[in-house]
Amino acid sequence: MSHHQDLVADAQAIFRAAVRGAQADVLLTQTPWTTWAPKPLDQYRRVVVAGMGKAALAMAGMVEQQLGERIAEGAVVVPHGHTQTPPPHCPPPRRIEVLEAGHPVPDEHSVQAARRMLALAEDCAEDDLLLVLISGGGSSLCADFEPPVTLADAQQTFRLLLESGADIHQINTVRKHLSRIGGGRLARAAAPADVLALVISDVVGDDLSVIASGPTVPDPTTFAEAIAVLRRYDLWHRVPESVRVRLEAGVTDPSLETPKPADPRFARVVTRLIGTNRRALEAAADEARQRGYSVRIVTDRLTGEAREVAPRLVTALRDVRDDRPVCLLWGGETTVMVRGSGRGGRNQELALAAALAMEGWNAEAVLLSGGTDGRDGPTDAAGAWATPDTAPRARACGMDPRAYLDNNDAYTFFEALEQLLFTGPTHTNVMDVQVGLRR
Repeated sequence: MSHHQDLVADAQAIFRAAVRGAQADVLLTQTPWTTWAPKPLDQYRRVVVAGMGKAALAMAGMVEQQLGERIAEGAVVVPHGHTQTPPPHCPPPRRIEVLEAGHPVPDEHSVQAARRMLALAEDCAEDDLLLVLISGGGSSLCADFEPPVTLADAQQTFRLLLESGADIHQINTVRKHLSRIGGGRLARAAAPADVLALVISDVVGDDLSVIASGPTVPDPTTFAEAIAVLRRYDLWHRVPESVRVRLEAGVTDPSLETPKPADPRFARVVTRLIGTNRRALEAAADEARQRGYSVRIVTDRLTGEAREVAPRLVTALRDVRDDRPVCLLWGGETTVMVRGSGRGGRNQELALAAALAMEGWNAEAVLLSGGTDGRDGPTDAAGAWATPDTAPRARACGMDPRAYLDNNDAYTFFEALEQLLFTGPTHTNVMDVQVGLRR
């Protein structure tokens, strides 16, 4: 194992550099965001802050440091436990209240948070600015539902969707048509105030209407499309009756529809992307170059079933021609069709499939896959890494890598080999990064 050790250390450092490049203090100091508001900031009577997502605590701390007394009031909501591990590089907010709620499934706190954000928006007058801080996870952290849909009904619906293999665009099409805050409804509540939303993207392609269910952007999707998603995955008759009632009501009554791109209320709303997976990959590339690697960013739009994607990444790493040590970088978000009963996440599963694909390869190489939010699936690990001797080592310990993959049990597999990647909550989320190194 020892000859892979320094490659593994490099891969971890390159991954950490990717995360650092997407953290709020870096992003909010690198962008002239205060110039993006519809009017100069000193022309507003009050600046009110509302925020949701894994980066909201760090974003709030930075914004408060930059604006100080100009912030009249505000609240942000982050996942449970985030305040116990504050972001290392940002001061904690004092004027802006920090709430915690459920993720990836909304809870009662999510409902309270959504009501608080809507109240802050509704209190804004014509000469106020509502500054909205949006990052991944916002859909579940900040969630209130249109009657007759209850929280429990929505939870059940989202669980079914998450397990069905539906992608984030499809899931959020349904979410936005059950939500009181997504699909542009937060910005609509703030009218006639101005709105500036700063967004850290956790979706492939950076579609602003999908990130945190797009609380400040018009929603191009419809009730009819939400129904079509549930039908496509055979969930229409498995979701609670209230969900069918709500969605069918929306098809019959156009006034229930989410605000569309032509809605004049969006004339006073500016929504800007400040953080993306591409930014993280560029920061990773800088770190890799400093460590002497010849670097290629392959894509920031990696998608597909994790176990099918992994062999393609290994092949690319194997086939790349270069005299120097080489670093290939990918970013995006794979999916996992859960069939087994084990523990893991898409990054751990990708690494396990990579371990099988690398077996028998006589080279010094590593493939690391991690979630930039520090949490891969329902586990405490960010991801894992594989080398050509990972599968043989496992077999020598009496573990069959294929059986662990079939049972979606990558966490147990890599825990035994001590090849899990741990970062703790990173207070950002720009999806996943894969680092491939070869010497």
